[in-house]
Amino acid sequence: MRDLTVSLKNEKKVVVNYGTNIFSILKENNQFDNKQYPAVAALVNNEIVSLNSRLKINAEILPVYLNTNAGARVYRKTLTVLLSKVCSELFPDKRFQIGHSLSTGYFCTFNDNDHISEEDLQKIKSEFLKQTEEDIIINYENWAYAEACQKLEKNPSKELILKYRNNAIIPVYNIDGWIDIAYEPLLPSTGILKKFEIMKYANGFIIRFPHAATPNCLDSFEDNPMLKTIYDEYKAWGKILNVDCAGKLNKLSDEKEIKGFIRVAEALHEKKLAAISDSIAERKDQLKVILIAGPSSSGKTTFTKKLAIHLKVLGFMPQLISLDDYYVEREKTPKDKFGEFDFEALEAIDIKQLNKDLITLFNGEEVEIPTFNFKTGHREYRGNKIQMKERNILLIEGIHGLNDKLTEEISPQQKFKIYISALTQLNIDDNNRIATTDNRLIRRIVRDHQFRGYGALKTLGMWDSVRRGEKKNIFPFQNNADAVFNSALDYELPVLKNLAVPVLKTIKPWHKEYAEAARLLTFLDNFITIQTKHVPMNSILREFIGDSDFKY
Repeated sequence: MRDLTVSLKNEKKVVVNYGTNIFSILKENNQFDNKQYPAVAALVNNEIVSLNSRLKINAEILPVYLNTNAGARVYRKTLTVLLSKVCSELFPDKRFQIGHSLSTGYFCTFNDNDHISEEDLQKIKSEFLKQTEEDIIINYENWAYAEACQKLEKNPSKELILKYRNNAIIPVYNIDGWIDIAYEPLLPSTGILKKFEIMKYANGFIIRFPHAATPNCLDSFEDNPMLKTIYDEYKAWGKILNVDCAGKLNKLSDEKEIKGFIRVAEALHEKKLAAISDSIAERKDQLKVILIAGPSSSGKTTFTKKLAIHLKVLGFMPQLISLDDYYVEREKTPKDKFGEFDFEALEAIDIKQLNKDLITLFNGEEVEIPTFNFKTGHREYRGNKIQMKERNILLIEGIHGLNDKLTEEISPQQKFKIYISALTQLNIDDNNRIATTDNRLIRRIVRDHQFRGYGALKTLGMWDSVRRGEKKNIFPFQNNADAVFNSALDYELPVLKNLAVPVLKTIKPWHKEYAEAARLLTFLDNFITIQTKHVPMNSILREFIGDSDFKY
């Protein structure tokens, strides 16, 4: 039997037999140095794998703990897989679906939003708790393609995924005889699932989980009815068009029907833009400024340009102001806990000057708008003067738009706030959701490579910092919005795949970002590509892939 060399922490090297269990390698060599939190997975040459995996190559191996982002993801994924097992066993004739995120959990339903009874919910809770207490081993196996197709043929969403794959080997989870396609690593056993809650919500229920920063407790649930309404609206639309999972989208491409679907998706965007514009027009006698905010890669810039067109149709004359031009002088920029400039902090904006200029404009006087020079770090005045007349309305796009402190001197009656996010309604299959965060991350990887000269390595390296900024500066204020626009397009991931895959493949196993790159590549493998030429030139998606009718 072949011997393998393993590199561990502190440059320790050991020799093990081919096929040795990963968990046993780490345990026998005292690699579990985090006594407070359990190891939930391992990095093998920077690729995340289950602790139950067996080693077949020379490798560097590091434990992944529960109190890390990667560890928390493994924990959440295992929760949803076990929940799918429990629900399919208790209700074999029902279609169980894991849907969108709400607060610290995922919303779940049966049979396209059938109401779940308290009695059935109690059955789920009891059985789920029972199977965690039994500490069932979660095995990761490789099956022949035909074997996997035969075993999963009763689930249409999984059958469709396999139809458009041709891998000779299909990885699966085997949990006490229950089989599912393996998309990501899981915990080694169900007993590690200690913190969770299954709570009734609307016509379904929510499976709740802890954050990586506080893995031993559940944060309080914060409802967001506005986002729930948006999700439900798009889910209903997906149901009408019969496209709610990756397999059905692939089927449209295979049957040459994707062009019509793209036109409908874009028409839905235009319809929502028109509805928001109508809401603004209803308050035209009061409104002076439209504030537009959303997380990274949500399509704020293109949305703002498209909204301006819709407002012109209604008789407005929009004028655009960028918050970026109101950055404070570089030496006055606040710093984060790492000593780096924090350009996403509210204090990085010259709030006093912004409010002064807005009030002057609203009084009908002329104002010279600054231009921020990012090379010098200083604000410049280049003669860009504007004045608001009878039909003018200001559009301001920036991450702090929903925070009232940004425009604290402006009357609420004069402001209309819009929140933008990419809330995809698609799943991979019934019990494997597509995260909104992944959708935005892939958009950003493509955009950064296309227009900013960044490789995927840099984008992934910055993503945690971007996410921290969003949680601090954007998400807490989303309920302040007067309107919400969902910028997701259900056909976009197969389009982005064309441009994202080559960039992601530049990340090699010796890069610490490799685990995330490998996960995204595996995720994108579930989609048949759609050519970029089918994307309309005025689509929000063009902000990321290029050749837009709009100038940026």
